[in-house]
Amino acid sequence: MIKIVFLGTSQAVPDRERGQTSVLLNYDGENILVDCGECTQRQFRLAGLNPCKLDKILITHWHGDHVLGLPGLLQTLALNNYSKVLEIYGPKGTKKYLQIMRKMFAFKGKIKIETKEVERGIFFENKKFFLEAAEMDHTTKCLAYAFVEKDKRKVKMEELRKIGIEEGPWIKKLQEGEDLFYEGKKISALDYTTIEKGKKISFIFDTRFNKNCVKIAKDSDVLVAEACFLKRDKKLALERGHLTAEDASKIAKKAKVKKLILTHVSQRYLKKEEVVKEAKKIFPYTELARDFMTIYL
Repeated sequence: MIKIVFLGTSQAVPDRERGQTSVLLNYDGENILVDCGECTQRQFRLAGLNPCKLDKILITHWHGDHVLGLPGLLQTLALNNYSKVLEIYGPKGTKKYLQIMRKMFAFKGKIKIETKEVERGIFFENKKFFLEAAEMDHTTKCLAYAFVEKDKRKVKMEELRKIGIEEGPWIKKLQEGEDLFYEGKKISALDYTTIEKGKKISFIFDTRFNKNCVKIAKDSDVLVAEACFLKRDKKLALERGHLTAEDASKIAKKAKVKKLILTHVSQRYLKKEEVVKEAKKIFPYTELARDFMTIYL
């Protein structure tokens, strides 16, 4: 199961209801944080989540509203005897910025960090999922990310029981796509297993509309995208390197995603429903994120 928790959903300036951008993805014990806006460590606590379970942080870009929560979060981890090696990924310049940030404070304790700069394509992969990145068009170097669960092979246990085969260590062969020889019988993996398509979650923050948006979001089950401006402020969106709600909905439609969740909406729009309404004209399966909203896939 995939769990997504929206820890912060505001634009550059937080308000009483919305903290700065930060989204946590949990999958099979792995915890991946996308961006770390101001007060992210507090949002963890308010959500009843333990930041010491973090494994990876994906930084889209180094504007303050996406990273100012890092010093506090790292200090909290160190003070709570964080025992893992924290992997931090980001665009070119991430190593330099992180070093400068850590030198600005009288940091207490120690924490092991692996910092890796990413350009494009798959940058992490294991047996169950992979992470990929695409370059965006913002006012500074910026990346979009996708979490892709690998397809799973499911064994048809009911069918196997019908021919007298119960669960046991031999089932592993079928799960790996290999035929099974059981009491002189050949059990075909093709006949007794099915392929379950893996889920895909993509994150597009702070960018002008560009072809890579559609590419990274292609066939996503969920696309989390910024919608900083409305169509009427398109000129401002282009100047500041952001998407409009209409842009986000066009990406969702072209990429054939199943669900679009909008976030990072400008404080200028007091009625956030306007943003959703604009997007739904093009892509009906749209929802507005709010702090601590949680979805399961």
